[in-house]
Amino acid sequence: MKYVSSFLSTLFIGVGICSLPQFAANAVTLGSGAIAFAQSPTLISASTPHNETSVSDTTYYFTVKVPAAAGESLQQLTFTQVTGTEEIEFNPNDTVAFVGTRDRRGEKLAVKSVVTNDKQNFTVTFANPVPPDKTVTIGLRTYRNPFNDGVYLFGVKAFPSGQQTIGQFLGVGRLQFYKDTYSEG
Repeated sequence: MKYVSSFLSTLFIGVGICSLPQFAANAVTLGSGAIAFAQSPTLISASTPHNETSVSDTTYYFTVKVPAAAGESLQQLTFTQVTGTEEIEFNPNDTVAFVGTRDRRGEKLAVKSVVTNDKQNFTVTFANPVPPDKTVTIGLRTYRNPFNDGVYLFGVKAFPSGQQTIGQFLGVGRLQFYKDTYSEG
């Protein structure tokens, strides 16, 4: 009987542990009332179709995956330039967002607001929060690529929907720009 009781206890604990992922789908509410993702979104890629210096009116694409276990929808993304020999300025009026990736575009997503506090911080807020289990791409339009070649890094932070939220750092998007070395001979 002692072994049966021990077995049943182990079985119930095992069943409880196996069912934990169901609970992971709920957002995390901190003691202060702030909401955070249960599982953070992931920065999948950062790219641009034109990586030559000084190209004007180009777009930088940042692709983010909101996992099924996020527990909350994605409301906002912030982009902060952390390195590069010059500051890149974005055109807030030409920001685009869509489901999918740069090469496999899906439904267009409405952008509620685009705010830039300075040239290094850029915030995109979706009109309708992006639900879990979606991949989205944000296209940030620049006035021009930098004059100087080199690596430019952008920190990306995601915020869930809600009044009081905690952002989670997703990682750094890396873009590299090259001087045009082609010359006619």
